[in-house]
Amino acid sequence: MRYCYVAISTLLMTLSQFGCHSSSDQKSDRDPSQPYKIVTTCCMVTDIVRQVAGEHAEVVGLMNEGVDPHLYKPTRDDMNTLFVADIVFYVGLMLEGRMTDAFVKVGRANIPVFPVTEGLDTAQLHEPPEFSGHYDPHVWMDVSMWSECVEFVADKLADFDPAHANDYRANAKTYRAKLAELHEYTKTAIATIPESSRVLITAHDAFGYFSTAYDIPVKALQGITTEAEASVDDVNQLVSFLVERKIQAIFVESSVNQEGIKALLEGCESRGHKVVIGGELFSDAMGAAGSYTGTYLGMMDHNATTITRALGGDAPEDGFQGKLKTAE
Repeated sequence: MRYCYVAISTLLMTLSQFGCHSSSDQKSDRDPSQPYKIVTTCCMVTDIVRQVAGEHAEVVGLMNEGVDPHLYKPTRDDMNTLFVADIVFYVGLMLEGRMTDAFVKVGRANIPVFPVTEGLDTAQLHEPPEFSGHYDPHVWMDVSMWSECVEFVADKLADFDPAHANDYRANAKTYRAKLAELHEYTKTAIATIPESSRVLITAHDAFGYFSTAYDIPVKALQGITTEAEASVDDVNQLVSFLVERKIQAIFVESSVNQEGIKALLEGCESRGHKVVIGGELFSDAMGAAGSYTGTYLGMMDHNATTITRALGGDAPEDGFQGKLKTAE
């Protein structure tokens, strides 16, 4: 079942009013020498906010590794955590669709709530037919676009905590330089995959921005959201594509049920074509906390390196920073 987009859009318009006006007057009695509390949603947001905030804030993420943000509903503990936050960041673009009511309630409590994608130029965003006028939220799959979200976070933290504004902007500049290197590594690596093999087959359609940024076609069993299951026709059509194109490898995702991928493997085998699992990719969640792939840099390094090597391209086994082989 897809989201009720009209209702959610109305709520998000209301929410944006709260997030935009309250950061300057939120908790004006706060001691600027003491860390304040930022609450975030999925791991990708949590990581970039930590990079920017540095030592000036405690950053608490609501979603752990392997959690699907499309399906996530806030618990009572989550609500308590949100209501003691000084500022809240989430992805937006309806990724956390089931948390919309929670964000509105927190905004009404005069806590600034910001979608990190708010500052993106809408001309950059994908608008899939199945979303009926709404945007694909998986923007972190294009490292250069996610880097712009880092800048947005720095701006909002600088507004909220002017005493440390220079630190936030310096942190963002340093981090964005690393992201620029990762973006170039990914482009270069994917380009080495032979054109006949350069097709990415995944469980759900989270890689649209990756496809555009790094010039690799993507096909998926499920659409943008994981709420709807793939039909028998969806499986059969993708099996036919794999057989006709002689694609050798497909990919599973860490936060998505693998039953559909198993059906693809069995369908190809029944038609005399052997397909293997090229690896597990991170789509809507990162790796384990404390690991290299539990960072945004590590997550995307893993994805680019795994895809390239599985499809016959040239990428170092340990990735662009030399950390993958020992980190996973």
